[in-house]
Formats: sequence, structure tokens, C-alpha cells
Amino acid sequence: MTECAVILAGGLASRMGGGDKGRLMLGDQSLIERVIDRITPQVEAVVLNANGDLSRFEDLELPVVADSVPGYAGPLAGVLAGMDWAAQHGYDWLISVAADTPSFPLDLTERLSEHNTPVVLAATPDPTRGRVPQPTFGRWQVALRHDLRAALNDGVRKIRQWTQAQGETLVIFGEDDFFNINTPEDLAWAEQHLK
Repeated sequence: MTECAVILAGGLASRMGGGDKGRLMLGDQSLIERVIDRITPQVEAVVLNANGDLSRFEDLELPVVADSVPGYAGPLAGVLAGMDWAAQHGYDWLISVAADTPSFPLDLTERLSEHNTPVVLAATPDPTRGRVPQPTFGRWQVALRHDLRAALNDGVRKIRQWTQAQGETLVIFGEDDFFNINTPEDLAWAEQHLK
């Protein structure tokens, strides 16, 4: 393995009423603890991307990096923060996962790493749209960080606006592999279907 991973937890969680969505409990673990447990065996190191007072995550015993682009620039800013950390620690590839998606595939890194394009994104099948990208789950060549920083500074916020320009590859996973928790109803559904 030559990858490290970033857990994207820098969002505002507005549909959940604000706060750290990853701290919501699902069964006996928080969402973010479940994400940590799933990604840690798949990579060599894990870093958390968050904003605000970073000391609130000390209990997780992970390095925490904030966005370097001001004003809550979205998940791409979190990917950039992860890329910068990866570059400082000698990693060539970064895997990104979302803090609100506690049951993503256990072979995520393995499947994404089968493709050698600079950006590889997870996707799910959809009967009408064919495939739906899950752009917070991806494999990113760390050397792209300067291009990504320039794009963010130019106002790019939509992940695929940038990844398509990099010649992204999409990898199809299962239909329900990336169920994410955005609302109290989603959390209630996940509680009922917890395996």
C-alpha cells in the first residue's frame, strides 16, 4: 500500500442542524469512529480534515488538517488539505472518504487502486442515469495538488468540474455502498438497518 487517506469532516452539516455530523451516534459508535475503523486497514495512514477548533478531535488520535482555502470551499478544499498532508509525509496517492458514510466498501482502496489515472472516483449504478458518481470517495494523485489549489483559488467548487478536466475514471460499486447520513431521517433509517 502506498496510499494514505483523508476523512472529510469539514462540512457545515446544515441539514442536521449544524455541528459535527460525524459525532452522531449509530449504535454504540459515532459515524466518524465507524469510518475510521473501515478505512484504517485499507491504507498506511489516516488524516482528518475539519475546520474550526481542531482540538475537539483530539480523542480520535489522528492528525487533523484544516482547509487552506478560506470560506468553507467544500469537499475539494478538504481533498487539497489531505493532499498537502500526504505530500509532507511522502505519499503519492490519497484516498478520500466522507465522515457521514459509515458503511462504504471494505475493498474501496483496492478497487480504486486498480486504475492508474490521476483521479479515480467511486460511482453507483442507477437505472435511469446509468451511473452516479460518489465524488467524496476517490483516489487522487498527490502531485495534482498545485493544479487543485489554483482551481479552488479561481472559484471552482464542484468536484467533477475539476476531476473531469483531469481525465477521471469512475469505478462502479454496489447500489447502496455509499448511503450517507444527511438528515435525522437518514440516521433513523441507518439505526433500523444496522447490521
